Amino acid sequence: MTDVVLDGVDKVYPGGQVAVRNVRLRINDGELFVLLGPSGCGKSTILRMIAGLEEITSGVLWLNGAVANELSPRDRNVAMVFQEGALYPHRTVKGNMMFPLEVLGDDRAEATAKVVELARALGINTMIDRLPRTLSGGQRQRAAIGRALIREPSLFLMDEPLSSLDAGLRTELRVEIAALVRSSGTTTVYVTHDQVEAMTMADRMAVLRDGVLEDVGTPEQIYQDPATVFTAAFLSSPPINLLQATLWGVEGEGLLLDLGPQRLSIPWDDPRASSMISHHGKHVIVGIRPDTLAPIAAGSPAAPGTVLSGQVRALEFHGHEWLAYAEVGIPTVDANEVGGIKKPDEPEPEQIGLVGRLRALLGRSAVVDEPAPEGHAGHHRRSDLVFRIASGNRPNRGDHVALCVDLERVLLFGADGRRVTPVQR
Repeated sequence: MTDVVLDGVDKVYPGGQVAVRNVRLRINDGELFVLLGPSGCGKSTILRMIAGLEEITSGVLWLNGAVANELSPRDRNVAMVFQEGALYPHRTVKGNMMFPLEVLGDDRAEATAKVVELARALGINTMIDRLPRTLSGGQRQRAAIGRALIREPSLFLMDEPLSSLDAGLRTELRVEIAALVRSSGTTTVYVTHDQVEAMTMADRMAVLRDGVLEDVGTPEQIYQDPATVFTAAFLSSPPINLLQATLWGVEGEGLLLDLGPQRLSIPWDDPRASSMISHHGKHVIVGIRPDTLAPIAAGSPAAPGTVLSGQVRALEFHGHEWLAYAEVGIPTVDANEVGGIKKPDEPEPEQIGLVGRLRALLGRSAVVDEPAPEGHAGHHRRSDLVFRIASGNRPNRGDHVALCVDLERVLLFGADGRRVTPVQR
């Protein structure tokens, strides 16, 4: 068993490409820790540096209290599972799982017994004499996981092991993987871009963007109390509503969130008010998850400053619920355009709108009449508010709706994308 500490770790490739920037992270002994983020955010690079497959440019890696920067992969006692399993094609399932024990010189009878026992736990005991090419994708991944687990490593590393499988199999295997690694007590670092995998499997998790840590905590902490607007948006399905606003402190009324054509009001006795008032007169980003919005029946009373209204533009049926999109006339925000690290050689995007981009791609004039957006409003985003409705109880397209906002669950971010109110960890 082991714990992992990354202390100010950087990875810079030849040519100056920075993959990982000043990562400070502790992974506790026996923990199932997930590295989550979009493609190219540096999560697999961190995994490979822990394994010793990538050199660390600067900073220190500690494994179980000892500096490991110069240790060879063999001396780190780690086992790794890749996206495609990487089984030996000429060996059977049994042969693949036996291989690490053969290298260690274990007794063959004892090794065979361990293979059979683990194969049964993985549900592949009836196919241990088959070659990898005769197995399904899920069966191959089970065999690869078995080969990694059987040597009882001190650290288990998994690099998107389920990404090539279909949705049903991913659901089944993520439950099995989580149960297996927890029962073994082995410290596990799991890389994925899938927020559902991360939320359902992790003891704790880290969200990365452009090689930088955005947030670290339990899945519940990061979902309910995200540190940045990027984290709030990345861990959100259906997507969180991100709205532009200006924050005003109004004596006798409270904190006013001026959304342009509409307003919300947070009372002075709200525990967040003392932090929010520091942004008086500033532009902020208001985060409202779809499940914090509730349609109000016609004629029903609602407290002033708690309602947003609009016209239903689109509906999506999801079986157990409907998702509705209401045009509210409030400028929206694209989380990918807020905060983060700007590449030095990255040109400013032309604010020509979607029509202009299409015309440019088709070789026509990119000059269009639509105005350039202001602030962080995505020029490809409509001013829709997404909300959830229980199945069988929905408005129709074109209907006017009034939506009550649960103000206690509203998230507020500064223009730099960081939370305005303190984040509890």
